[in-house]
Amino acid sequence: MKEDDDHALHGEGMSKIPTSKVQRAAKIIGTSAKVGGNYLKYYAKKSVNPSLTKEKLHKDNASDIYSSLSQLKGSALKVAQMMSMDNGILPQAYQDQFAMAQYNAPPLSYPLVLKTFQKHFGQKPTDVFDEFSRDAVHAASIGQVHKARKGDQQLAVKIQYPGVAESISSDLKLVKPLATQLLNMKASDMKQYMDEVESKLLEETDYIQELKSGNEIGEACSFINGLRFPIYYEQWSNNRILTMDWIEGLMFPEFLKTNPSQEVRNAIGQAMWDFFLYQMKILRKVHADPHPGNFIIDADNNLCVIDFGCIKEIPNDFFVNYFQLLKPEIIKNQAQLDEIYVQIELFRPEDTPEQKKLLQQIYGDMIGLLGLPFHSETFDFADEAYFKRIFVMGEELSQNKDLRKMNNARGSKHAIYIMRTFFGLYSLMHQLKANVRLNYSLD
Repeated sequence: MKEDDDHALHGEGMSKIPTSKVQRAAKIIGTSAKVGGNYLKYYAKKSVNPSLTKEKLHKDNASDIYSSLSQLKGSALKVAQMMSMDNGILPQAYQDQFAMAQYNAPPLSYPLVLKTFQKHFGQKPTDVFDEFSRDAVHAASIGQVHKARKGDQQLAVKIQYPGVAESISSDLKLVKPLATQLLNMKASDMKQYMDEVESKLLEETDYIQELKSGNEIGEACSFINGLRFPIYYEQWSNNRILTMDWIEGLMFPEFLKTNPSQEVRNAIGQAMWDFFLYQMKILRKVHADPHPGNFIIDADNNLCVIDFGCIKEIPNDFFVNYFQLLKPEIIKNQAQLDEIYVQIELFRPEDTPEQKKLLQQIYGDMIGLLGLPFHSETFDFADEAYFKRIFVMGEELSQNKDLRKMNNARGSKHAIYIMRTFFGLYSLMHQLKANVRLNYSLD
């Protein structure tokens, strides 16, 4: 029996999203003022109690920022989600709070869902489907998911938040100073990052493109053991509404709480590793948003990939240069390394010999450490010492005064999402504590 949509006008959840530039600017500016006020309160208390730590300050700031960005949805919240994946860049309070944007953000109320669905589909949800849940099952930064049924088919229907696509450019300009402050970066260093983020966010709001990517990559990777993909349905989708198979199971974080056996962890980790490396090596395009909210584990312990909004295509010339850095024989040849650094823009024309020498040391250490999993037949991602070394390296780089004096907007724009993919993949593998076969050389 269908629900009475008109009777649902008293549903709970967010009843509106600020959509005008003035409203959204006021919200972000107000948040910056709150953060500034938190700092003033902290330093006032610090003058009385010198032993006071910044833990309370970080929690207050994280809460205020997340609360504001959650109301804005869209690209502002997406930036928070992305920063939550960068373990070690932000204090834990920010990581914990921002991680909620991955699949547990505040949902829209049913009246607003109804209005949005009618605008983009011309019908009510229950005119299209036999059943449609009033409450969102998951809510993230760009859209929220409802469960539906059509005949015998169980479906997941993703509805994009109002105004998200239209506000991306202006939102990123507004949130840039806040992100620059949190990441302790120069505004000039953020430009290339933000430009690439903007282009990918615009792609993420195009649900027709996601439908094509999901079906194409799902079919291409269907042979990999332990993987499942939903089928996306064009007849029930458009550029703001996306319908796919419903996959029953546990979200990645909830699955880990069940304390799965090492055998299961290894099997899921193997499927994940093979999936990402096959995309990079063979397809030359990759699911570039590997955060916990994009994966479900079903009852048979299959890894189910449920979001294909962020796909990074890898140009051939970049691929050839970038992935040569994983070859041991290249790492030992400084002349070849230097040429690659020029090709992928890690060396800049204005670098002095002294600066290049410093960068050679830094890049060599980074490549040696981050490329370590590729230099053996198997790798244990449960190795706490390995991830501690990555964290320590990040801390040392952030404190390196000589490095901070340089223009640090370095590297090809194509590296931004490839590096994010690797960091996200490593993080997920570490959470799984998986020991896997590394059977892709990426040559």
